[in-house]
Amino acid sequence: MASSAAHDQQSPDRPREQLRVALSTSSVSVYPGSTPDGFEAAARLGYDGVEVMVGIDDVSTDVVAVKALQSFHEIPIVSIHAPTLLLTQRVWGTDPWEKLHRSAEMALEVGAPVVVAHPPFRWQREYAKEFVEGVADLERQYDVVFAVENMYPWRTGKRVFQAYAPGWDPVTEDYAHVTVDLSHSATAGQDPVQMLRDLGPRLAHVHLADGSGSPKDEHLIPGRGSQPCVEFMEALADSDYTGDVVIEINTRKSPDVEAKEALLLESLAFARLHGSR
Repeated sequence: MASSAAHDQQSPDRPREQLRVALSTSSVSVYPGSTPDGFEAAARLGYDGVEVMVGIDDVSTDVVAVKALQSFHEIPIVSIHAPTLLLTQRVWGTDPWEKLHRSAEMALEVGAPVVVAHPPFRWQREYAKEFVEGVADLERQYDVVFAVENMYPWRTGKRVFQAYAPGWDPVTEDYAHVTVDLSHSATAGQDPVQMLRDLGPRLAHVHLADGSGSPKDEHLIPGRGSQPCVEFMEALADSDYTGDVVIEINTRKSPDVEAKEALLLESLAFARLHGSR
């Protein structure tokens, strides 16, 4: 990790470095072709890498197929998103620990340094009770970073339901590594810039998107919501952060491929513009 002193002493004539920007395969999600489409779009549009969202797309669960896509498109896989979403409760079986083990094994196979995991749901009582310590054990076992992602309270009208345990905010838990998702911080009403400051070196991974503060997890294009995306990226670039920035946006309403790609390019340009250091 480069020291801040070395950063301050950088010559003004030296070209500015940029944070590495990757694309989540979920950003081009059109079942059943999301994973191949994600690799193809990331490589062709100039992204620096790919995050594989392991999900209902069968290709995403097959490490041989994922490695073939990686080799064909000659693009790094920066992270594996474990199938711990509500929609993926039966992907790779129903044992949540088995899902994390298999995610770590895939990460090692494809050379990805990070596994992204959501905190447990409250009804997964035994899993939740052992989760913080269990994640630390997995990191030691596999030598892979498990970056637990920030979530949010579930809201329906005036009702608020705490769906995650030990909690939806990983900043307050004893995780060695954390993922900050700016769509989730919008839904939770959190300030991602303050989260960055509070986490310090524990911040290991970023999902860049936007949100309006709606109860719905929106994953808007960066800059189109209410989150301080510019300030967050500038603060990230000025920090000692050495991880990746993953574009994780919702393009499902795009009328055609050209419109979808325009959103992917806009998001990439946003991250590059405000993520230079």
